Amino acid sequence: MMDQEKSSIWIDASIATVWRAVTEEQLLTQWYAPDSTWEIPKLAVGEEIIFTIMPNEQNQLAEKLPMVLTINNVMPNREFSFYLGIEETLIAIVLEEEKNGTTVTFNTKGYEASLANLQALVEGNDNF
Repeated sequence: MMDQEKSSIWIDASIATVWRAVTEEQLLTQWYAPDSTWEIPKLAVGEEIIFTIMPNEQNQLAEKLPMVLTINNVMPNREFSFYLGIEETLIAIVLEEEKNGTTVTFNTKGYEASLANLQALVEGNDNF
């Protein structure tokens, strides 16, 4: 039974590979709101991330929009979560090993397109 409040996808790759894709700046930029940039000085609880949304046809922004995110949880190969300003805005990315691959789940819905990008990036990239 799928939880309708979440977004999830199965990726044909090891959990360690997927973990890199969801926590490394250069890889995040390629699938999570593509072209938006990430600065993660330190991957640790309580540290800040600068996430900058770049203007594109989808978001209609006039100029780039930097946002400061706070890391809520870092459990290697398991969970990466962060929030914007208040903890009610928490976004959690959870990884689970499943069927010789990895299931990636966001704690909220609306990430289907990003997850499809992530799957394409990881499965289509031999350079990991």
